[in-house]
Amino acid sequence: MKTIKLLSSFALIATLFTSCYTEVIVDDYNPANPAPQISVNQILGSYELWYVDINATQGYGETPFLQKAFTISFRNGIVYANNNIVGLGNSGGGFGIDVGEYDAYNMILDVYHDLDGFETFDVYKIDNNTIELYNPNNDTSYFLDGYQRGNFDYDFVFYDNIHYFLQEYEAWEKTYTSDFGALNEFDNENYLQFLPGGNDSTFRSSQDDNGTSYNNLYWDYEGIYGVGDVNGDMYLKTLTLDYDYFDNEYFELSVINDGKIELFHPASETVYEFEGKGYIQYLKTTNTKGKSVTTDKKRKFRKDKVANPRENTRVK
Repeated sequence: MKTIKLLSSFALIATLFTSCYTEVIVDDYNPANPAPQISVNQILGSYELWYVDINATQGYGETPFLQKAFTISFRNGIVYANNNIVGLGNSGGGFGIDVGEYDAYNMILDVYHDLDGFETFDVYKIDNNTIELYNPNNDTSYFLDGYQRGNFDYDFVFYDNIHYFLQEYEAWEKTYTSDFGALNEFDNENYLQFLPGGNDSTFRSSQDDNGTSYNNLYWDYEGIYGVGDVNGDMYLKTLTLDYDYFDNEYFELSVINDGKIELFHPASETVYEFEGKGYIQYLKTTNTKGKSVTTDKKRKFRKDKVANPRENTRVK
């Protein structure tokens, strides 16, 4: 129901002679029945998955369980997370695994994480599918983008985070070398390892014989690696291994499946395949009380310590 408020009785009289008046239109406003306020539980439950936009983080602190998660879900008091790239989209029906419990009230979110313990957040709604979780204990905000499982691009997240996929195995064993291609120094490398933590860019290589347990490998070399994008091809990446003593080794990297990669060496035109050994599942172990807890082995890398700030448009 639209209502029209005339400026004054004087203005009403004036309109009889000048036909000029001002009106204010108020759509569907009923002061006795104002619009209902959405609750924090309704906000958290409005999307099945919340993608942690790690590079939008504001502040110098870190909340460990958010720092290592790709997605977070809040379902009936249980917090679920996708902490691994391996199995992304399949684990837990796409939700990931149970990592703790939560309580939400008065735009406050309390999380009781199985490993990291208690964390509290002020919840702000930024727009229709973005929320801010502000942790007052470390003065840091995380920004989460909401999706339903049916329209979440698991493939994009997978290929956008190949850097971390490589870290989710204790070692990568060379299982195939093509018959074609020139002989080169890399032919002698049988194992690769990509280490999380630290500068998040350290690799090691070994010339131990195939079939050696990854626990018994002798690492001959340690250096820096980098993963890059290929314009126009989301599924193809570049991998550069910095070998100081015979220059860098450059590859085109393709993912065959969750446990196998292909490396094409343009300099020699040789193709290699590596299989992951010793999957590091950043999920659950059991503590001395018999309770399942999340293993804290990896923390997600942030490109910029303080990301580009978002506009201050949050609504509490």
